[in-house]
Amino acid sequence: MSETGLSGVRGVSVASAFAGMRSVAPVVFRAGCPDCRGRFELAAGALLLAIGATSRTTFYSFTCPDCGAAVRKPAGERIVELLTGGGVRTLRLHSTL
Repeated sequence: MSETGLSGVRGVSVASAFAGMRSVAPVVFRAGCPDCRGRFELAAGALLLAIGATSRTTFYSFTCPDCGAAVRKPAGERIVELLTGGGVRTLRLHSTL
């Protein structure tokens, strides 16, 4: 390859470009099971956020790692913000009207 038009510009290796960056810790969320009362931390991949037209149809869900129960909890604006920012899969529910 020619460096025509790039006088004075040198290539940068991937290693040197990312040399000062630190690794990012995976996001975990604290949760609790209403059935067995277990308390635990879940990775973003273990949760699903469903956003509906109203606060009654907006919730997050997960499977309890202790007892296996399917858990569904309401999600207000702040919870939605935290879960989406943390990489939780999001499902948008559409009205059939």
